[in-house]
Amino acid sequence: MNWSLRLRAAGIHLMSSLIVAAIAASVVFLVWYPWPYRIISGGEDLFLLLISVDIVMGPLITLAIFNIKKPRKELKRDLSIIVVLQLAALGFGLHTVYMARPVVLALEVDRFRVTTAVGVVEAELAKAQEGFRELSLTGPRLVNTATPTEEERYNAIMLGMAGADLGTRPTFWRTWDDSARARVRKAGKPVSQWLSETKVPAATRAAVVDAVARTGKSAEQLLYLPMLARRNDWSVLADSTSGDPVGFAPINAN
Repeated sequence: MNWSLRLRAAGIHLMSSLIVAAIAASVVFLVWYPWPYRIISGGEDLFLLLISVDIVMGPLITLAIFNIKKPRKELKRDLSIIVVLQLAALGFGLHTVYMARPVVLALEVDRFRVTTAVGVVEAELAKAQEGFRELSLTGPRLVNTATPTEEERYNAIMLGMAGADLGTRPTFWRTWDDSARARVRKAGKPVSQWLSETKVPAATRAAVVDAVARTGKSAEQLLYLPMLARRNDWSVLADSTSGDPVGFAPINAN
């Protein structure tokens, strides 16, 4: 048993797997889950779990089955099967990450909701307003939500109790406009007040201060509103003058 050759084959397989993983990571984190959605929507944890299993298992199987004494045809067949199975597992994992990607950041009265592709009420896409019938591939789209009419209210309440809130329903998605900005200005709370009055660990406070700095504005110029996502301990930062979202911070406002 030539362990040096086995280790070399497994090493080559590992390097190849890492290259493929790096390409996949660039798509996931630069396109589907732009910062900070990789944290807010759990994309980072999900991707790392799936990709680590894929990266480790392939080279380990190669280490176990690689034998230079095998007929060349048999060895090629074995390695080809490993590669096909590994790529199939990677494809399944990426599909899972793709379906869990955030597609909408919706304002629901006085809070924001991050809706994932799998969380959208798909049956309503065809009935949505023009421009909202296809889901984003490049991070969440900022939308306002319409207020249900009297006729729609009961149905909206029932669906909401079942988990289908307005932010998940395409028929209620609307273009981000001045009415949405006014709602943000009315519902938002001053970040400066949170910083001066809230007792939190030093690391959390430092992260919020850093998030404020990323916006290019001072804490006095910013409001925060709660955001519902896979992680609910983050908030949207909005310009107190314009009402437009300008960033995110680990402020637990829920």
